[in-house]
Amino acid sequence: MVVHPAAVPVAGPAGARAAAARPGRAAPSGIATDTHCPYCALQCGMSLAPAQDRGPDAGASPRVVVAPREFPTNKGGLCQKGWTSASLLTAHDRLTVPLVRDRTVDAAGAVTRGGLRPATWDEALGRVARGITEIQAASGRDAVAVFGGGGLTNEKAYALGKLARTVLRTANIDYNGRFCMASAAAGANRAFGADRGLPFPLADLAGADAVLLLGSNLAETMPPSVQHLAGVRSRGGLVVVDPRRSATAALTGAGAPGGAVDAAPQGVHLQPVPGTDLVVLLALLHVVWAEGLADEEYLAARVSGVDDVRRAVAAWWPERAETVCGIAADELRRVARLLAAASPVRGGRGAYVLTGRGVEQSTQGTATVTAAIDLALALGLPGRTGSGYGAITGQGNGQGGREHGQKADQLPGYRKIDDPAARAHVAAVWGVDPASLPGPGKPAVELLRSLGTPGGPRALLVHGSNVLVSAPDATRVAERLDALDLLVVCDLVPSETALRADVVLPVTQWAEEEGTMTSLEGRVIRRRQAVTPPTGVRSELWVFAELARRLGSTVPFPLDPAEVFDELARASAGGVADYSGLSHARLDADEAAGGPGLFWPVPAVPARLSEPGRAGDRGASDNPAGRGTHPGTPRLFLDRFHTPDGRALMVAVDHVGPSDDVRPDAPVYLVTGRVLQHYQSGAQTRRVAELDRIVPGPFVEMHPILGFRLGIQDGDPVRLTSARGEVRAPARWSDKIRPDTVFMPFHWSGAGSVNRITTDATDPVSGMPEFKVCAVAVAPDPAGDLPSDPAPGRPPGAAAGVAPGAAAAPARGRGHEFSEEVVV
Repeated sequence: MVVHPAAVPVAGPAGARAAAARPGRAAPSGIATDTHCPYCALQCGMSLAPAQDRGPDAGASPRVVVAPREFPTNKGGLCQKGWTSASLLTAHDRLTVPLVRDRTVDAAGAVTRGGLRPATWDEALGRVARGITEIQAASGRDAVAVFGGGGLTNEKAYALGKLARTVLRTANIDYNGRFCMASAAAGANRAFGADRGLPFPLADLAGADAVLLLGSNLAETMPPSVQHLAGVRSRGGLVVVDPRRSATAALTGAGAPGGAVDAAPQGVHLQPVPGTDLVVLLALLHVVWAEGLADEEYLAARVSGVDDVRRAVAAWWPERAETVCGIAADELRRVARLLAAASPVRGGRGAYVLTGRGVEQSTQGTATVTAAIDLALALGLPGRTGSGYGAITGQGNGQGGREHGQKADQLPGYRKIDDPAARAHVAAVWGVDPASLPGPGKPAVELLRSLGTPGGPRALLVHGSNVLVSAPDATRVAERLDALDLLVVCDLVPSETALRADVVLPVTQWAEEEGTMTSLEGRVIRRRQAVTPPTGVRSELWVFAELARRLGSTVPFPLDPAEVFDELARASAGGVADYSGLSHARLDADEAAGGPGLFWPVPAVPARLSEPGRAGDRGASDNPAGRGTHPGTPRLFLDRFHTPDGRALMVAVDHVGPSDDVRPDAPVYLVTGRVLQHYQSGAQTRRVAELDRIVPGPFVEMHPILGFRLGIQDGDPVRLTSARGEVRAPARWSDKIRPDTVFMPFHWSGAGSVNRITTDATDPVSGMPEFKVCAVAVAPDPAGDLPSDPAPGRPPGAAAGVAPGAAAAPARGRGHEFSEEVVV
């Protein structure tokens, strides 16, 4: 049910909201609870009010109704996913009891795996604890691995990292954020000494004269964010780099949704050959220096490594770049001049360079991010109000999830796990010997490859991730999961990964729990409980505490999220991501008073800018010195960067190209991404009937020229084949994609699961896989019958509404119509 805002009761006074938000309590009857959307890192503000007239047989009808609320990132707007998010609370296949799978061994030693069956919590946790104990006794502590998720609250992400390091004492922990922000993090840490997706509030984009957006389709992935681009569009300064004319790219031209056909262009769309975004950036840098457009005074005062980069980009004059990336040399010059004119040194209102997964999920993702940062530095943008570089974080808590301990090489507060001082500080908070903490582990792809191999992990605990759909080369991931002795999955629905597990533990979801999230701009926000979880469901904080107890650990694991956050704050104190001045109570009070929100770092003591050695204060020139609580840091780097000498570092990089480039037997580029109606692996949104009806299955978007050449009509079944396997889906003709490229969304499992054919080659710096480009052969599917997706959103026996392989065009039309309606 999509509820109109007028039908939703307004939130009560601040006191009533605070009462509704107390840990462990659902909202009192009739009172709306202010919280945030369960999906992307925009973390749109919303209110949840109890649904009226729910009888004892209400079934899958909403338990709450959703209303948007005014919040700086969404400004009172929601996308289709947000409007329908309440459906997640009544999914027909919601997990409410633990499940276990029995294994039998015959006389010859062959193992037979039975089906999943219901179990008590005592049996399920007993199975997990015994399995961990036996495996570690036989094969060492690192034989147990942990895989987390960017959707976990800060509290759960922190407690999961603590469980891995203090109870399991395994080095093998990583999370699906390695698929999301690893390259951006590596580039930002190297250049600035700190990684916060947007080191400025999202609303700052509104005042800029130019925004260069590389590899991000905001209009479909984060529709409410497009409001912040209205100003730059009105000034003709939006530049989108994408091989598809996506909904976001369309916002740059006269044909932009909602605009008159003869309207003035609102920007520029560059449509490069897939995998050549780095060449585009190197050419732009070349023009900036060749035409004297750089901010030389800024570079001399605030940046190191300039001469190395200046020499390196001399080799990428626009005419040479054109032969590689396919963008006309004159167009590259025009964009470089547009960005320079917007820069402060040339009297402009300001400019931003923003990167997304389209350029980061690459074997040269860190290099591409580095080139984007180099361009921003050459123009004098970072560390100036109204200008800068930033990365668009994707997952709901992709930022906080990597700050507090899920990442293979990090401890809470964004501390490095191999730093003796960091180990000592965090160990003291946890009450353990620093020497007992493991060292760095394997990044996600390497970890998944090693499962069940000789010397590799024999057990895996999965939290907040559906790796069988979201990981690259997914068929091999399935083989590795099946090779484990123990696979444990905590989830709220039977995802594809959960259905392969030995033990499945049902846990709470967004509106059933208290906690905090960190948005794409580093703003720490409160997630509040609005409803009581179903009987039998447990919080992961409880699961962690129970496992620690059963494994004989004396390390305390608090159950109250507010108490967990207080411990997280102490552990982060003095780190780059310093939360020590925050608490649930302070976040609640700031929101109740209509405050601007709190951005990390927020040290527990006031900033003293005369002491630049304080890691939590460096670069925090928004923070006035003096007494009282620290106000947070909306804008980083205004005085200095977080590097030892306070200067940003430029790094010379060069183009290599995709690891799996086109060739005679695979002559077409495949790029992947999202559609407006679905999110990540689809485990949540494919269970929402309204969204499933609009886009019920995967498709292969291709240019009509490619279709004619291959004999594939719109709606025909298509087979894509890569070096790793094949997938099948209906063709969808579009003149908005390059004729040498096809596009598939990655939200589905089964025969249309595109990650079965993506490559797991990784960036050598970040460990991020190259999801976004590989080479495929495209052909009509000789079988002619397209297998339907398992469609978990449909109750058993329910019709799909659209027959497999049929009505592709109507589904497409609805999807485009909705996306254009939402984003403008």
